Amino acid sequence: MEIAGHITAIRQEAKLFAEAAEQGGMEVVIDTCPGWDMRDLVRHLSEIHLWAAAHVARRATKMWVDDLAELSESWPDLAVFWPDDDDLIDYYLRTNANLVRELESAPADAEAMTFLPAPSPLAMWARRQAHEISIHRFDAQNATGTVSGFDPAFAADGIDELLTAFAPRATMFPIDETKTMVVHATETDDRWQVTMGPVGITASRGDGPGDVTLTGRANDLYLSVWNRGDDPTIEVTGDRGLLETWHSNHRIRWS
Repeated sequence: MEIAGHITAIRQEAKLFAEAAEQGGMEVVIDTCPGWDMRDLVRHLSEIHLWAAAHVARRATKMWVDDLAELSESWPDLAVFWPDDDDLIDYYLRTNANLVRELESAPADAEAMTFLPAPSPLAMWARRQAHEISIHRFDAQNATGTVSGFDPAFAADGIDELLTAFAPRATMFPIDETKTMVVHATETDDRWQVTMGPVGITASRGDGPGDVTLTGRANDLYLSVWNRGDDPTIEVTGDRGLLETWHSNHRIRWS
């Protein structure tokens, strides 16, 4: 996907997220984010959007903030933690609009710190924020029983980010010997081969032998690799224990 497509997704997914949050209310439990309620989820996305916007617009000199107050240096009118519950969804939408504005106005060759491989810093931040909000949009909708799907090309892009960008950050994996997992999205015909071993994970696009193979719609595979449930329409052949090892041990770590 191109940067413009990711920015469009950031804007569209925010509206769906806000609708789900409004419907569910701040106290509803987010089962897919253990220990969180809707309030935590809305606050999290607001903070993440401000953090990302600061990197794109202000060329932050370090990757992570040590305290939320540091975001006030970039966004004094927005980084006010936290609004009352009645104002929290509108506040989130303002942080989202701010992020979209900064991404759209940034030059293609903007310099910024990154933490995932991408063609450019701008491409990384746009892609990461698009899938950050989309997965959490699912979390919010799932909590309110109003789940809607994803465009197949966008879902395939999210699978690619998870498998080829996030997963290889792991430097160890609780497995005694090297095993492979193949993921095949049927509508887009995208295929990935993920190699898991004691020293970590590697992944690449393409087909090949797999100890376990997942075949299904990109939408369902997107949610599955992000540990948002195993859709029964996904065909799993081979070592189901390896798939369970993936689900139990692959977690996103930001540092």
